[in-house]
Amino acid sequence: MTVLEPLAARYASWLNLPAADTADTSDEDAEQVRAMPVILRIERATPPDRTALLEAAATAAVALCLDERAAPGGEWHEQVTHWIDGRIRKVARRARGAHWHAVRELPGVTVEVAGAQARALLPLRIADTPREVTRLQISGSELPADEPGPAPEGLPVLWLNPGISMTVGKAAAQVGHATMILAALLDPGRLARWAAQGYRCAVRTPTAGEWAGLRPADDAGAAWRARSVVAVRDAGFTEIAPGTITVLAQWPRQDLASEAFQTT
Repeated sequence: MTVLEPLAARYASWLNLPAADTADTSDEDAEQVRAMPVILRIERATPPDRTALLEAAATAAVALCLDERAAPGGEWHEQVTHWIDGRIRKVARRARGAHWHAVRELPGVTVEVAGAQARALLPLRIADTPREVTRLQISGSELPADEPGPAPEGLPVLWLNPGISMTVGKAAAQVGHATMILAALLDPGRLARWAAQGYRCAVRTPTAGEWAGLRPADDAGAAWRARSVVAVRDAGFTEIAPGTITVLAQWPRQDLASEAFQTT
């Protein structure tokens, strides 16, 4: 059992909610709202590739949730569990230089992909966010589109909705949601094999036709069983209209390849 198990039970019902209900926060205590800070390293002189940075952010989010410190009895378990029991909010911020090195001292997991680095920090009440994080900017993290080529075989692919525009920060939060849902639905054997590869994944943008062919219609369970696809549906707090499907995560037909991947 992992801390992500509650997501599996909630996934289908959340996907089928009326759009207006996805952003309903009337039952929330504002003082108790929690979020996972996701810090994107974007140095002025040497900015990372957009795709690599999103892949790093996606992996960092799920790696923190499935870290041994988040397991029952671990030092992170209570905080991660409280966060997952509520709305799964993430707040992406950019950092460079000394500010990046400062957040490396906070509890979390850093992932590097092709020179791009992202750090998922331990979820906490927004009101308790430390100064090292609040001083970082949320806006201004845009990077130019790149052309990463075909996704490597054997990796989960996170397909970005080609019909919407998302900033790097917004997309980083959405792909992090995708890896968490995917991990929640995997059987223990496949999850263990993915863990052995550091939860590596690929982020790509499909054509409109490919997106339409992958997207779940009314039955989220059928889409998972038939095509190994799960969907991320946005609550509409920032940038995107409530109910919009932002990312489709697709599990590969074959097991993951044996390439090494770094998480710290």
